[in-house]
Amino acid sequence: MGGFWSAFRPAYFVDSVYDIDPEWLRKRRLRALLVDVDNTIMPRNQSAPGTQLKDWAGSLREADVSLVVISNNWSSRIKVIAHELDLEVIAPAGKPFRAAFTKGLDMLGVPAAETAIVGDQVFTDVLGGNRAGLASVLVPPLGAVDLVHTRVLRVLERVLLRRLAGQVLRDGRWSAT
Repeated sequence: MGGFWSAFRPAYFVDSVYDIDPEWLRKRRLRALLVDVDNTIMPRNQSAPGTQLKDWAGSLREADVSLVVISNNWSSRIKVIAHELDLEVIAPAGKPFRAAFTKGLDMLGVPAAETAIVGDQVFTDVLGGNRAGLASVLVPPLGAVDLVHTRVLRVLERVLLRRLAGQVLRDGRWSAT
């Protein structure tokens, strides 16, 4: 599948956001990240970032990687999490629409070619990031708690990922089909 369908293909698969460190970014010539929250950096039902997540965000900032939280979630929880991580936030973002990603790029001050979107959903994070010219990085969802429409889309995602990229989730990790 190519053409239209390639907009749904992630540029990268990582098993965890913690796999994304300054060296990983440098090798891919990336200097900035737009980062989703729910089931990407934290389970949807978790209310506060842990020490590991705070350290990860801090280590990236120390390495001069710019970060902005981008979430379709409209709850105040997202803004509190971004504040605790000392990051700017776009919420509700309206992913996959281009305006959310354009706003994020403006906040980062980094060109799209040097920016990645990190998320757990093909139909919001990957599609929107690809359409905006960003590198898309797909992570396995961190939790089983999802909105009803997201659970339905996850079934379609599994089919698409297997056909587009030859990748499937096995025990929370990406594997070749």
